Amino acid sequence: MAATRPNSLERKLGLLGLAATGICSMIGASIYVIPFMIQRNVPGIGPYVLLAFLFAAIPAALAAFSYAILASAMPRAGGSYVYASRALGPYFGFVASFSQWFGLSIAIGVVAYLVVPFFRDVASLLGLGQIAALLDTGLVRVSVALAVLWLFVWLNVRGVKLYERTVIPLMILMFLLGGVVIVAGLYFDHQDFAAAILHKENRVLVPTAASFHWSTLAAGAAVLFSSFIGFDSIAQAGGEAKDPSRSLPRAIGIAIVTVTLFYVAFTYAVYHTVPWSFVAEQARTQDVTAPGLLGYVLSSHWAVPIVLGASIALLNDLPAMILSVSRLMFAWAEDGIFPKSIASIHHAHRTPYVAIILSGLMATVGVLGSHFAGDFFLGIDIMVTSMLVNYLLMCVSVLLLPRNNPAIAAGITVVRSLALQRVLAAAGILLLAGLLVVHIVNDLGTAVSAWYFHSTVAWILVMLAASVIFLHYWRKLRASGVDTADLFSKLPRD
Repeated sequence: MAATRPNSLERKLGLLGLAATGICSMIGASIYVIPFMIQRNVPGIGPYVLLAFLFAAIPAALAAFSYAILASAMPRAGGSYVYASRALGPYFGFVASFSQWFGLSIAIGVVAYLVVPFFRDVASLLGLGQIAALLDTGLVRVSVALAVLWLFVWLNVRGVKLYERTVIPLMILMFLLGGVVIVAGLYFDHQDFAAAILHKENRVLVPTAASFHWSTLAAGAAVLFSSFIGFDSIAQAGGEAKDPSRSLPRAIGIAIVTVTLFYVAFTYAVYHTVPWSFVAEQARTQDVTAPGLLGYVLSSHWAVPIVLGASIALLNDLPAMILSVSRLMFAWAEDGIFPKSIASIHHAHRTPYVAIILSGLMATVGVLGSHFAGDFFLGIDIMVTSMLVNYLLMCVSVLLLPRNNPAIAAGITVVRSLALQRVLAAAGILLLAGLLVVHIVNDLGTAVSAWYFHSTVAWILVMLAASVIFLHYWRKLRASGVDTADLFSKLPRD
C-alpha cells in the first residue's frame, strides 16, 4: 500500500462506520411522524402506506446503484461532485453539488433546532418540569441547538476515528429505542386498540373500506422518498474509507437495505395496532406521531424510551451530515474551483477543518433562520429538490461516463455489464424525473405568502448563485494556466 501523504485525508473509516454514516443520515425523527401524517398530506392513501414506502424504495435503490457503480471507480472525498465533474463536466458537478451542499447545510441547522423540543418532551415525561419549561424559551432553545451543532462540528474536526466511535453507538441506540415501537406495535392489535378507545373515549371504532388508485400511490411515494435521502453521504466520505472501491458500494447497499427494512417494520408495527382509518381521522385535525398513537394502549412510562428514540434518531443526523457537506467543499477546493485554503487539512487530526467549520457556520444560519422566520419547511423542500436533481445526475453520469471518460469507467467494479448499467441508470432517470415533477408541481401549487417562499424558486436562485461562483473561479483557474481538460479527466489526488 502506498504511504499516505502528510497533507492528505486518512483512510480510517471501516465498513461499519461508512454504513452508519448513511443510515444515520437517512433515519431521522421523521419516521415517527411522516408515515402517519401522510394520511393528511396524501388523502386516500389509507392502508397503502407500506406499499408506497416500497414503491419509493425503488427509485432510491436505483439511485443507490448509480452511486455504488460510480463510487467503485472514483473513491474520493466529495463523491457526488467528483462523479458528475468527471462524467458530465465540472460545471454540472459543481452546480449540482453546490445546491446539495446548501440544502443539506441548512437542513443540519433545522435538525439541530428541532431536536430541542424532543429534549423538552423527554424532560417533561421524566417530571423535570422546570427544565422542560426552560428548553421552551427562545434564547435557551437557540443556545442548546447551537451547542449541539458545534459539538458535532468539533467532533468532526477531531478526526474520523472519533467520528466513527460516535455514529456507530448512536445508530445502535436509535435501533434499540426504535425497536420499542416495533415490539409494542406487534404485541397489540386492532382489537386491543378498539378496546382502549372504548375505555378512554367511550366510542366505538367503525372499520372503513379503502379504494386503490395508482395516482395516490405515486403521490405517497413522492412524499416518502424524502425518507431515503442520505445514503449519498457515504460517497462523500470516499477519501477516508478503507478499501474504498469495495467498502463504499457495500456500505451503500447495507444502508439502503437496512433502512428500508427498518421503515417497513416500524410502519407496519404501528398500523398493526392502530387502524389506518383512525390515523387518517386524527391527522385531518391535528398532528399525529407514533408515540401519540401508541399512547392509547401503552402505559405512560413507555413514552420515555419512545420519545427518547425519536430524539436520538434526529440527533444522529448531525455528525454524518456535517461530514458529508464538508467533504463537498473540500473537493471543490482541491480542484481549484473554490478557494484553495478550504482544502486545508488539520496537521494532527487529518480532517478538512476549514471546510467543516464553514459548513458549521452555514448550518448556524439554518438554526437562526428556523428561529427567527418560524418556518423550517422551506429549507427541507430545497434539500429535497436539490437531492432529486443530484440523484438524477448520478444516473446520467452512469450512462455517459463510459463515453466521456473511458479511462475512469474502466475502473468500475460494481455491475460491470455496460448493458445492465444502462438499464439501471435509465430506469432511475425515469422514476426520479417523475418524482421531481410531482415534487415541483406540488410546490408551485401550494399557496405561500410570497413568491420566493416556493422551494423551486429558491432552488433556482441558489443554482444561479452557484453558476456565478463557478464562472468566477473557473476563469481564475484557466487564467492560472491549468490544463482544465486534463485536470477533470483524472481523479483528484488520493
